[in-house]
Amino acid sequence: MRVLQAIAGAEHGGAETYFVDLMKGLHEAGLELEVVIRQNAERAAALREAGIDPIELAFGGFFDFVTRGALALEIAAFKPDVVQTWMNRATRHMPRGNFVHVGWLGGYYKPRNFRHCHHVVGVTPGIVSHLIENGGWPEDRAHYIPTLAVCEPADPLNRADFATPVDAPLLIALGRLHQKKAFDVLLEAVAEVPETYLWIAGEGPLRAALERLSDKLGLASRVRFLGWRGDREALLKTADICVMPSRYEPFGNVMVEAWAQNRPVIVAAAAGPRGRIEDGKNGLMVAIDDAGALADAIRRLIGDSGLRARIAAAGRAVYEGEYAKEAVVARYLEFFAKVAGS
Repeated sequence: MRVLQAIAGAEHGGAETYFVDLMKGLHEAGLELEVVIRQNAERAAALREAGIDPIELAFGGFFDFVTRGALALEIAAFKPDVVQTWMNRATRHMPRGNFVHVGWLGGYYKPRNFRHCHHVVGVTPGIVSHLIENGGWPEDRAHYIPTLAVCEPADPLNRADFATPVDAPLLIALGRLHQKKAFDVLLEAVAEVPETYLWIAGEGPLRAALERLSDKLGLASRVRFLGWRGDREALLKTADICVMPSRYEPFGNVMVEAWAQNRPVIVAAAAGPRGRIEDGKNGLMVAIDDAGALADAIRRLIGDSGLRARIAAAGRAVYEGEYAKEAVVARYLEFFAKVAGS
């Protein structure tokens, strides 16, 4: 069985990180795989390091008349049984052909953007329901397959390298610096908990604005903007608590990565986390845009080591049962065989 995977993602992002992790897992499992990505030196290098030689194309806007033809040539040469396109742009560029076309949705995208696909995959049951109820997809062609989180062994980083006391409660937040991620609310919450330090790992259009807000709130001595990092396992291992305050989050892979590293999580009640967090059991959940409630949740976890341990253990159990690499790769291999056979 031959499978071609195509993504035209952003420079950085959770879906793009997951794509690389899944490609590595499928390659390790022995799947005959061809990978096509939007031109990105860092992503290409990560794939090559894993033994995958990706094809890099432009995946430009509506006036890109080259990418579609290049994809047609690759399909003619590789002759895939299944083609999986990630998100809207890669799906729009993919020509039709003698293969089963699978669209991948990591959010509540417009179902009509995937109308030429034979099957669709959503990363949450809610996204699958959205496709069925709002897009008219038959239930037997809309599938739920969760994301995976890689749990590589990692040593904690040296906090002193980041001007952070070894005994201070340390929060970690990872993600694109975008209005949807609500890092402004997190900064306001941290301002109410003066004993905490915060590391924010990510890049995006709001970096300068968030740095100004941090200074305005008097947090310059306790907040570190780390930029986009490739060592998320080590970052999570170093921190005491992972916080995901998103206003909009269709899933939230950071939550699963924290579970994988046995770290307790605090989330805002966006759609994705709301469907997976049992408040007080495998995480703490607060209202969206409520800095006071978020500060209370941070204080609650800081002050109760037993609660931190119980929440981390419950999250790790969910990870092992549903989101470990071996479990997700096995589901994909079964899914590809099924749709190729149909």
